[in-house]
Amino acid sequence: MGMGAEVREKIAKRAAEEIENGMIVNLGIGIPSLVPNYLKNKPQVMIQAENGILGIGPTPESGYEDGALCNAAGYPVTLERGASYFDTTTAFGMIRRGCIDLTILGSLQVSEKGDLANWIVPGKRVPGMGGAMELASKAKRVIVVMNHVNKNGDPKILSTCTLPLTSKQCVDLIITDMAVIEVNESGLFLKEIMAPFTVEDVIRCTGASLNT
Repeated sequence: MGMGAEVREKIAKRAAEEIENGMIVNLGIGIPSLVPNYLKNKPQVMIQAENGILGIGPTPESGYEDGALCNAAGYPVTLERGASYFDTTTAFGMIRRGCIDLTILGSLQVSEKGDLANWIVPGKRVPGMGGAMELASKAKRVIVVMNHVNKNGDPKILSTCTLPLTSKQCVDLIITDMAVIEVNESGLFLKEIMAPFTVEDVIRCTGASLNT
């Protein structure tokens, strides 16, 4: 099941609500990269990228891209006032020292314990782990944004992940096209339901127990 642009934007907008003014935030590729478009009322948020930028702004309008300015995935970005550049070693130093307040990542699967599997489907070619392992382990808070089910209609939220893990027990919040689910010590808590879905829809499409 694919995801339309409108749904992707809806998830990104909801994820942006979790960001507080003054935070340093790292965004994964895909839906997370849309989040800066919804931070106009939070001018002190600084978006960090592994390729060495602090202070990424909204996506540039078509025709206004700067060929020398991109995020870690290679997509064009803009800069906010006060932005800075540094080498990738420094960027990862910031992550590993725990300087990132929040990271928002896409995922293939999340378990009821908050295990994250977001880097490889066995047998398929991938560019590599990227910064996800460090971000998931070291960011103060980890939010996952993704489709609730995969293209075959199978749940992506499971009692146990079946794909290789990126990091264990690291996810704090899951935001999907169907729901907002909190991960805590007692398991998964259904916090919000996204229109037009119902509680029954969410339970049916989740491969783990949900507390409501």
